[in-house]
Amino acid sequence: MEATSVIRRPVITEKATSASSDHNRYTFEIDHRANRTDVKKAVEFIYKVRVLNVNMQNHQAADRRYKYGVIPGKITKRAIVRVHSEDKIELF
Repeated sequence: MEATSVIRRPVITEKATSASSDHNRYTFEIDHRANRTDVKKAVEFIYKVRVLNVNMQNHQAADRRYKYGVIPGKITKRAIVRVHSEDKIELF
């Protein structure tokens, strides 16, 4: 897979932002077909940093209830990437 198609967007939440500033861990929403090596290569190629570790999780959004029924939440795949202590990713 191409590096630009593996990583969809960074996850900007309060928890992800504090992890990036305290522990050099950055969270990205990724393609559901990507594996750890694809994510590692993509982050190293796009952001020019050294990746130490990649953790992945499948995240399911809450179900939405409407008057005509329940719509299940979307399932997204996230990767939490730990970067070398000397490197930094500028997301914004």
